[in-house]
Amino acid sequence: MPIELVDLLVFVAYLALVVALGFWVGKGSKDLNSYLLGGRDLPWWGVLGSIVATETSTVTFLSVPGWTFAQGGNMTFMQLTIGYIIGRFLVTLVLLPGYFQGKVFSAYELLEQRFGKVTQQVASVIFLIARNFGDALRLFLTALVLQTMFDMSLGVSIVAIGILTIAYTLVGGMKAVIWNDCLQLLVYLAGGVMILLVITGRLPSGLASVIEFGRETSRFQLLDLAFDYTKANTLWAGLVGGVFLTLGTHGVDQMLVQRYLSAKSQRDASVALITSGFIVALQFAFFMFLGIALAAFYQYFEEAGRAVAEMKTDRVLPHFIVNELPAGIGLIGFVLAGVFAAAMSTLSSSLNSSAAVVVTDLFPQKDRTAASSLRWSRILTACFGIVQMIIAYLASFATRSVINEVLGIAGMTVGLLLGLFALSKLNPRCGEIGAIAGLIFSACLLLIIKLLLPIFDINIAWPWYAFIGSSSTVIVASIFNSLLPSKTHS
Repeated sequence: MPIELVDLLVFVAYLALVVALGFWVGKGSKDLNSYLLGGRDLPWWGVLGSIVATETSTVTFLSVPGWTFAQGGNMTFMQLTIGYIIGRFLVTLVLLPGYFQGKVFSAYELLEQRFGKVTQQVASVIFLIARNFGDALRLFLTALVLQTMFDMSLGVSIVAIGILTIAYTLVGGMKAVIWNDCLQLLVYLAGGVMILLVITGRLPSGLASVIEFGRETSRFQLLDLAFDYTKANTLWAGLVGGVFLTLGTHGVDQMLVQRYLSAKSQRDASVALITSGFIVALQFAFFMFLGIALAAFYQYFEEAGRAVAEMKTDRVLPHFIVNELPAGIGLIGFVLAGVFAAAMSTLSSSLNSSAAVVVTDLFPQKDRTAASSLRWSRILTACFGIVQMIIAYLASFATRSVINEVLGIAGMTVGLLLGLFALSKLNPRCGEIGAIAGLIFSACLLLIIKLLLPIFDINIAWPWYAFIGSSSTVIVASIFNSLLPSKTHS
């Protein structure tokens, strides 16, 4: 069903507002401090909104409802949020103070101070690979929605989203990213609420119909106490995996660390980080409830349900938006804007942080002028946008479950980075050679777990990747370092 003019106008107006806001708030960016860190004077509530929006991509908007929509689905995914909240407290206590001890631009500058330049650069490359592959998959998922709505090719959809995101990120820098994140947070949450209102408005008993359906199908199940390393949604995977994943994603991932460094103080950054954990938990609960509502809707309207019976769960919500929301009143345009808001908030953050890592970690130059550094940051922002567009297009030929692929990539890579940071605190005598050895071993181990073991029908769930990667890095690095002659320890 082609989108009607009024919906198209609402959607286009939102995109124009995003780009205009990015240009306006970022017009004063004249050096790296203002472009990459917003001048280090942004309020805690702005940083909070940005953290939540950045963590919530199209994967959350479209894929999380799929967990509860699917046959046999339930809300056990919520167990992971327990680890998310605990992990945030640990980041605040253990890692955050180090970022505010000096005027650092990148999380990985601390690794250079502790181990050396090689370790810093290896960590930066790991971040760049993980961030750009993971966010390219998010771009791919968003492009599927645009493809459905406008009946255009996937390639054109990817390019359209990529160019718009590059535009306001390239010009506005971190201020544009953070203030657009806050706007996009409100838009995609409002879009989700509107979808829920439409569903409950069409069911015979409204919200009660959804609750009754959820109870009858056991979709409100929250806990799974099974000791099963192959399952992602167990209490133990949520506690251990969620804590280690959060220590990695929110403790040593440049995309989130960059937000803390943009706050006025360490205290403001701490308040934003801890509060975000509770908001994200509520957000996950809402989107999973939305998935239950979708399942209740398609069971009640059997003819409509047959159309989605064999559909991938990632595509059910876009199908509902196109075929079930009332057209011609601007609602479809607004909800579509919500989908894009979720995507653009993450993608813009990714481009900005990737540029920061290259300029400050991989190719820093003390004699480079402020204008030159700013120019290179903008060039790199555009380059990483192009890279993500290419990967997103290639992903259309290979990807299976988008949310599992994204979280799997995150778990593998942040585990390696977290291992380096943990090693720097737990083993003061370990030098750079030992650290690199531990990193290489852990990377090989995780690749075996991810790619080789499934061939033999052995599957380890993605929440355990961060725990395995970080712990094996610390253990192997410490053992290797102890075997070296004492003069090579540092």
